Formats: sequence, structure tokens, C-alpha cells
Amino acid sequence: MRRLILSLASVITIICSAQEYRSYGVEKAMPSSYMKMKSTLTFPMAWNNGSYHTFNEWKKAGRDILMKCLSPAPPRVAFDMRVIASEKRDGYIAEKIVFNISDFDRVSGYLLIPEKQRKPAAAIVLLHDHGAKFSIGKEKMVRPLKSEEERLIYEYGKQTDAKGQPVLESHRLIDESDKWVKACYDSVYVGDYLASKGYVVICTDALLWGERGRKEGSLYASQEALASNLQQMGYSWCGIMTYDDIATVDLLKQIPEVDSTRIGTLGFSMGAHRAWMLSACDDDIKAGAAICWMNITDELMTLDNNQNKGGSSWSMIVPGLVNYMDIPDVASLACPKPMLFYSGAKDKLFPITGVNKAYSRLNSIWKEQDANSMLSTLISDGPHFFSKKMQKDVLIFFNHHL
Repeated sequence: MRRLILSLASVITIICSAQEYRSYGVEKAMPSSYMKMKSTLTFPMAWNNGSYHTFNEWKKAGRDILMKCLSPAPPRVAFDMRVIASEKRDGYIAEKIVFNISDFDRVSGYLLIPEKQRKPAAAIVLLHDHGAKFSIGKEKMVRPLKSEEERLIYEYGKQTDAKGQPVLESHRLIDESDKWVKACYDSVYVGDYLASKGYVVICTDALLWGERGRKEGSLYASQEALASNLQQMGYSWCGIMTYDDIATVDLLKQIPEVDSTRIGTLGFSMGAHRAWMLSACDDDIKAGAAICWMNITDELMTLDNNQNKGGSSWSMIVPGLVNYMDIPDVASLACPKPMLFYSGAKDKLFPITGVNKAYSRLNSIWKEQDANSMLSTLISDGPHFFSKKMQKDVLIFFNHHL
């Protein structure tokens, strides 16, 4: 009888420990075991998780991991910057430039230089958003030159032909940039705003946006193929973007009107991700502002969050990095430099619960390094939007720290 009881107990244990069988392996776009997968993420390289004796030792090791995950860097060549068009604006000159951002690409950008400055000025690297709007990039943050306003841009829109295929549409550049700035930036071209306040500003197109876009016309579905093709050649899309942003900083340092000891960076949405990544990677960035992109992996990897749709997140994935650090720890590689993080309480892309958890982590790290006065973690009562009030707060931040 005793043996029978033990045998029955063993059977019951086996039955209870067995996983529930499902006739599917994916729910929405998430693996059905995503909760178990998330539980395996221990972030061994997070500050205070490892065996590092000093914060600087951890920062060096963390940055080495970050750069390894981003690598390889595109080969560099001389910038060979040329001004191809310019116009005078209210207190500053707007130039369209071209330069070699790497040996892979010669790109265009907007460079805004204040007039009548007596000495080199502080400068801002502006980093544009994603927004699933690929036909414009730098034009989301700097007003196009008058000579370019009538230029046509091409994109596949929502209209379809008789076979149900998207129709290629053409639009005037100025119309599309004005509409975008109204929708996301409270009708303010942020680059022009900062230049009018005395800052040198530079903004370029990230790969797949604007004049680095798809030859055949912008198409949302092309981003997944681009990310896949880059990885099959040993690169990552986020890595290319980050190294391009670092190169842009290096170009700024060579411009006579720029004080190379006073360079900051600012971005909204995907641009915010780029801003804190750049701040974490590059010591030449002295202050960074990231608007509407901060959270933790656990809150983003859910059945209902926008991240699980895949498409728009490809440009912000650093392959393998989540096996070492969570998002706020990566951003904390910028500590103790001045950083401003601004999020929206009603932002549907970045849940406020995750924002608060990320902010708590950021604040604990800056405070531990006696640098809590250098960190600002703010929350607006609005959605995924860069309002005039937020822009004013960013200006105050840069005026104080640059």
C-alpha cells in the first residue's frame, strides 16, 4: 500500500508539473511563452548586479558591451563637408550641407548658425523621430529651405489600386513637413527655435528617412527587410544609426562656430532613443534631452504594447543587449552628465507604470553618484507629443548645462 501511495504521488507530481499543451505557439505577435522568457532576463550587467568595485569601472565595462552589441562601426573617411544652399533667417543662417557620414554614405543635413556671435557657440545634435513617416527626416525638426519647398517627395500611402496594392503618392516637401510639425511638435520647428536662441544646430536624415530613403518611394513594410538585410551582412540598423550620430558629433567639433566643449543632443520619440544612446556612447555629448522614449523591457514586452508589432521597433533594437542590461541601465551609462527625460502621462506607446519604474532606476543611479542635480525626470499630462511648454523646459535645461 505504501508503494502504491508513493507511485500515485509521483504520477500526480508529474501531471502537475507538466506544461499545458496549446495548439499554437504565438499569441498576437508574441511567443506564447513570453512571460517565462521575460523571467529569464536578469540583466547581469546592471549597476550593482556585477562585481565592479567602482561606478567608472562599471561604466567602462557597460559601454564596451554596448559598443560590441552595436558593432561593427561603418568605416570612416574624411567628412569633406560642402555647403550646397543657404538662406538668411531671423538671427541665424540656415545651410544645407553634404558630407561623408561614413565610407558607406554621403548624406545631406541642415546646419543652422547664429549670426553676430562673438565666440564659438554651444551646439545641439537634433535627432528626428520615426513616426512611420519615412519621406521626411531632418525636415521634421528644421524648416526646409525655400529653394526646396516645392521639391516632391514620394511615398506609398493608404490608397490602393484595383489589385489592392498601395499607390505611390507625391507631395510637396513643405506641405508634409508643416503637417508633421503641427501633429508632433506643436507647430514649432524645434531646430529653428533653438537656433533663434543662439545655438548652432545640426540635423541629418537617419538611414531610410528623407534623402536617405527608399529609391522606389517610402514604404512601411520595407523597414523589416532593411533590418534583416543589414543583420545578414553583419550590421544592425540601430548600430548604423548610432555610429552615424557619433560621426555627426565629430563633424560638429570641426566647425569653427561651434564650442566643442558644449555639445548637447535632443530627440523626440525614436529621436529620444537616439539621444540617450548617443549620450551613453559619446563623452563629447555634455548634456542630453530625450522626449517620450523611456521605459523598461517588462512593461514594453506585453501582448498589447506597440513594441510587439515589430515594424517600428526594428530601428531601436540593439541585438543581444537585453541579455546584459535593461533600458534605464543603458541610459545610465551617461551618468553623471546632465540628462533630461520627459514623458507623457497619456502616452499610449510608453506606459506610465514603466516610465515611473525607469525613472526610479535612473534617479537611484544619479543620486548614488552624487549627481542627482544633473538629472531631470519629468512627466507632462499629455500624450506622445513635444509641446511648446516642453520645448521651453528643454531650452532652460540646455541654457543651464551648456
